[in-house]
Amino acid sequence: MIESILQKALEGRRIDGAEAVQLFACTDMTLLGNVATRLARMRRETDDHVVTYIIDRNINYTNVCVTDCGFCAFYRHEGHDEAYVLPFETIAKKIEEMIAIGGRQILMQGGHHKDLRIEYFEDLFRKIKDRFDIHLHALSPPEIVHTTKISKIPLNETLERLIAAGLDSIPGGGGEILVDRVRKIISPKKCTADQWLEVMDQAHRLGLPTTATMMYGHIETPGERVEHLLRIRDQQDRTGGFTAFIPWPFQPGQTPLARNFQPPPNTGLDYLRTLAISRIVLDNIDNIQSSWVTQGPKIGQMALYYGANDMGSVMMEENVVSAAGTVYDLDEKEICRLITDSGHKPQKRNMRYEFV
Repeated sequence: MIESILQKALEGRRIDGAEAVQLFACTDMTLLGNVATRLARMRRETDDHVVTYIIDRNINYTNVCVTDCGFCAFYRHEGHDEAYVLPFETIAKKIEEMIAIGGRQILMQGGHHKDLRIEYFEDLFRKIKDRFDIHLHALSPPEIVHTTKISKIPLNETLERLIAAGLDSIPGGGGEILVDRVRKIISPKKCTADQWLEVMDQAHRLGLPTTATMMYGHIETPGERVEHLLRIRDQQDRTGGFTAFIPWPFQPGQTPLARNFQPPPNTGLDYLRTLAISRIVLDNIDNIQSSWVTQGPKIGQMALYYGANDMGSVMMEENVVSAAGTVYDLDEKEICRLITDSGHKPQKRNMRYEFV
């Protein structure tokens, strides 16, 4: 049965949800990886052995947050000794450091601060764009929903004003699992699955490209992982604006979710299986990113044999995953070496996956 499902995918026929769930029972990891790799190569328009990467910087403008997500060790409540909102000059210095090593993009995300309304982001984005010639990849869907709510304006107006201020694309953070049963347990104060998808839908229709993510390995079932993938696939059918998909496992250290539910350890094997199934299911998304930030360089490199065709970012700064105790650090030279040693050709890209 597994072989017939994989053959169906190789023939270019779309697999359904029940078939995708069956793939999670596949024990032949070599077979799964081979099929995912073949499908990844079939989706590329360039050299089969090119693996892309990007130089950017992750800037968390604030860690103050009101959503109290059970999986997050990064956020702080307002008034906490470690709570902050970065002043513009601090953000500008971080951007200058990124440009100095060849970066031209910042990934800007933060907590759900009750006082940072649309005017704050308009002012911040304009200041950034006035001083720097960079791509602004910022504000995940939950942040945009929160901004819309506290600013008391419609979602479409929020997006249009952010675009006018300089927003170039939206990261896919906050997706977690796009199933409300799960979201009501791990992030009950955050946007719903439908709201997350609505942000992406409207962003795509306004010409904003976005990425999509999945954080798995906590309380969800294999069927719910598949439901998440199918909702991403359906949205891509409608609007076509996702440039990449990035799955990563829950990082349990220092989080209430780990203490309260004690999920089983996330393994490299489960990561590679989930990655490969993502590649097989998402037949309309060109790029799948390796999550070396959570998995480390070796598993990150192995991901290139399980459907990934991108090594993600040279992360100058990472605060959210590291707050949970997972810390890996790779510079451009090391990322290129990992790609080369795996038999591929490294190629720098931008957010739209254009070669630079």
